[in-house]
Amino acid sequence: MNLRAAADSLTGLSVGDALGAPFEMRPRMGDEAAFVPPPTPWRWTDDTEMACALLQVAQRSGRVDQDELARAFALHCSDDRGYGRGARTLLASVREGVPWRAAAGALFAGRGSAGNGAAMRVAPLGALFGADPDAAAREAVLSAEVTHRHPEGVAGAVAVALAAAFAASRGTAAGSGLLRSVLNQLPPSDVRDGIARAARTDPGTDPGEAGAELGNGSHALAQDTVPFALWVAAAHFEDYPAAIEACVRAGGDVDSMCAIVGGIVAVNVGEAGIPRDWIDAREPLPEWFHKP
Repeated sequence: MNLRAAADSLTGLSVGDALGAPFEMRPRMGDEAAFVPPPTPWRWTDDTEMACALLQVAQRSGRVDQDELARAFALHCSDDRGYGRGARTLLASVREGVPWRAAAGALFAGRGSAGNGAAMRVAPLGALFGADPDAAAREAVLSAEVTHRHPEGVAGAVAVALAAAFAASRGTAAGSGLLRSVLNQLPPSDVRDGIARAARTDPGTDPGEAGAELGNGSHALAQDTVPFALWVAAAHFEDYPAAIEACVRAGGDVDSMCAIVGGIVAVNVGEAGIPRDWIDAREPLPEWFHKP
C-alpha cells in the first residue's frame, strides 16, 4: 500500500472540499471575474468526513471491509457536514440496525443511488492501491456499494480510483495519459461515455464551457460530475491551484468536484504542490482520524 500517496491525496481532497464548499451550486464564473479564495477558516464537508472513514478502514484492514465501512460511515456521520438526503436516510437506518445492503438497496425506489458521493471520497483509496490498478478498481467497487448500489454510482467511484492510481504509479507519464488510462480499464457505462467525451475536449477549453458540456455536478450524479472532474485533473495535472480554480469557475457542485480533482492532482504534485496557506486555512481533520 502506498501510504504516502494516500496521505497526499487526502490532503488535496480535504483542502479542495473545504475551499470549494462556499462556492457550491453557484453559477459559473465569467472570464472577467477574478478567482478569490473564500474567507478563512475553511470548513470541510461530508466529502472529507467519508474519505477519512474510508481510508482509515482500508489502511487498518488492508482492504475495504464493507461491514466495517458501513459502521464507520454511520458512526462518524455529522449532521452539519452537508450530507445529502439519501445518505442521511441510509446512515440513520444503519445506526438503527438495518443491514447496509438493505438500506442502500432501498434508496431511490429500489434502484440505488447513482449520486457522486462514492466518487467524491474515493481518491485516497485509489492512491493507496496505486501499484495495482486492478486492486484499486476492486476496492473502489466495494467502497461504493456500501452507499451506492446503482451501477453509475459505482462506475463513478471506479473511474476516480483509477485516475488516482494512475497518478500514484505514472512514472514519467503526463496528465494527457490519465483519461486514456481510465478509459482502457473502465467497463461500459454512462460515466465512461462521459469520460470519452472529456478525452475529446481540448484541455484549453474554458472550464465553464467544458462544465456545461460534460456536466458540472448540478444534478449530483456520478455521470454529471466525474467526466468533467477527470478532464480538469488531466488538464491541470501539474498545477493544483489551477485545477481547483477551474472547478470553481465551472460552478455547480463545486466542493465535490474540488474534492475529486484535488484528491487526484495532489497525488501527482505531493503536499508540497498545495499552497501552504491553503492547507493552513482548512480546519484540522477529525480527531478520530489517524493520518497514514
